[in-house]
Amino acid sequence: MIFETIAASGHEEVVFCQNKDAGLKAIIAVHNSVLGPALGGLRMWPYKSEQEAVNDVLRLSRGMTFKNAVAGLNLGGGKAVIIGDPGKDKSEALFRAFGRFVQSLNGRYITAEDVGIDVNDMEYVFRETEFVTGVHQVHGGSGDPSPFTAYGTLQGLMASLNYKFGNEDVGKYSYAVQGVGHVGMEFVKLLREQGAKVFVTDINKASVQRCVDELGCEAVGLDDIYDVDADVYSPAALGGTVNEQTLPRLKCKIICGPANNQLATDAIGDEVARRGMLYAPDYAVNAGGVMNVSLEIDGYNRERAMRMMRTIYYNVGRIFHIAERDGIATYKAADRMAEERIASIGRIKLPTMGNNGARFLGRMRGQ
Repeated sequence: MIFETIAASGHEEVVFCQNKDAGLKAIIAVHNSVLGPALGGLRMWPYKSEQEAVNDVLRLSRGMTFKNAVAGLNLGGGKAVIIGDPGKDKSEALFRAFGRFVQSLNGRYITAEDVGIDVNDMEYVFRETEFVTGVHQVHGGSGDPSPFTAYGTLQGLMASLNYKFGNEDVGKYSYAVQGVGHVGMEFVKLLREQGAKVFVTDINKASVQRCVDELGCEAVGLDDIYDVDADVYSPAALGGTVNEQTLPRLKCKIICGPANNQLATDAIGDEVARRGMLYAPDYAVNAGGVMNVSLEIDGYNRERAMRMMRTIYYNVGRIFHIAERDGIATYKAADRMAEERIASIGRIKLPTMGNNGARFLGRMRGQ
């Protein structure tokens, strides 16, 4: 069954990791390494079942292949998940055990932080493997990628506004932001800096209150966010929030936010296009974080990272034009753009088989 699932999704390798003493149950998935080593974050989540964890890591790692390809990076797609509650199950032993499994892949997979993980957790992973990005600046890393993901999302938003309305005046429009965690909070700050009207919601009431008190946002209920009369709906939490139940309620003209896998199904993506809404494909919009940590491989430079974020504007604009040219929904246009790049490079390269991080290792060791 598992091999049939992997074959259907096109994955190269899936590794199940267990360490009873550390309480570790993790899965690492390498989807495609034609463009280079598979880079993708580590997520910690209290999955209801092991099958749910498998499904998530397969879906997320495939998404990273497309994200890295569209972003123009010389990296493949991978992802890792740890089954556990990030609020109570974290430990040094847990993350160091995970780091040893990453090291055993010899550079085929490079990890980074994702949902439920922070830079302190990555410090423990870093003690066991150099194939990790997003570590503290003292190690040559870039730290928390959230501000870069948010800034990249702003670039995608500006491209969307320009395509839909003919201008990039962020402050002229209103936004319904669902989720104000690390990335969502940073994105809201950027919107408010330009004077935009912002509605926010989140399961964390303290974060919502902070947006109200410190940033001047308007709070709405968790379910009420779909009914807000805003120009842009910005999913910034978990995926699948644009679905059969919510889409008829959305009044927005643009869907653009940093969350992964925003569309519940491909059919929903087609319906979004049919309704005349402009969907900015999530993995093109939220590529700022992975762009930022990718620079650690060659030696991190913040100024270079900020310049690199601007390419998201052009990538998203190109996707819109492909969609218009080929008469397809924007989510399909993004996939087409990624697939064409992978196919063209695949003609001259074989998948990455490890030991491709020597330069990376040397940098992290200070050589």
